[in-house]
Amino acid sequence: MKDYLIKALSFDGQIRAMAVRSTEAVKEAQERQDTWRAATAALGRTMSAGLMLGAMHKNDEKLTVKVQGNGPIGAIIVDVDAHGNVKGYPQNPHVNLPANEKGKIDVRGAVGTEGFISVIKDLGLKEPVSGQVPLVSGELAEDFTYYLANSEQVPSAVGLSVLVDNEREDCVKAAGGFMIQVMPGATEETIAEIEKRIADIPMVSNLLDEGESPEEILYRLLGEENVEILEKMPVQFNCDCSKERFASAIVTLGEKEIQQMIDEDQGAEAVCHFCCEKYHYDAKELEELLTQAKEK
Repeated sequence: MKDYLIKALSFDGQIRAMAVRSTEAVKEAQERQDTWRAATAALGRTMSAGLMLGAMHKNDEKLTVKVQGNGPIGAIIVDVDAHGNVKGYPQNPHVNLPANEKGKIDVRGAVGTEGFISVIKDLGLKEPVSGQVPLVSGELAEDFTYYLANSEQVPSAVGLSVLVDNEREDCVKAAGGFMIQVMPGATEETIAEIEKRIADIPMVSNLLDEGESPEEILYRLLGEENVEILEKMPVQFNCDCSKERFASAIVTLGEKEIQQMIDEDQGAEAVCHFCCEKYHYDAKELEELLTQAKEK
């Protein structure tokens, strides 16, 4: 099954909902970043949340999600757009911890419980729009729920999970999540029914691993008869880095630094944080970039 995201309305527009299967995207990020089990789970949850936040936007709008806790993983950075493209990396990919008290991956221990989540939105305006809230859990689903309620002013429930193979910690078996948002006018009866269903639902990654679709996950949460699917959107890991973009960045370093690269190393190598692609520039290429820097 390919990765995709579902947008839906429920209970005659009282509820807005999304569910996403992000297994392949998280798997590619894990392989590129060489993340260990706890880091994989934390990064995958943040990527899934980012995809759903991005899907709330349109056209060429982009988001950067940053989770900065006091745990050993450090910062987690995820970039996403409104078209289902996502990329991300943890500051320290090599984090694994003993299982938590429930026998699950200790995401809270990896992320930490003190810090913040920030979302920076590039909406095509002169300045980006940003919102920030403190971490309240470190498990991330609760933290993104808190972000939506406090920064976006939308009462929400977020579920996020990543299933990593018990035998091979580098193997992502399933990843995904859901987002349920309460619209103005929602009745207490509707909210109570959804809260009960959310409390009873198994881990999303387990459901996905067993073959359930994002649609079926929303049916579990809201009741199939109550769900109106609005859109199905493919999602994928996608990094837009290139040798040309890194060359432009080298030019901004200025004449002195570029000349130093030529004199001391006879070349330079740039590595993308998101996809770990490497771009090499020989002395001749650096000379051309030096000329561009002098012209600025």
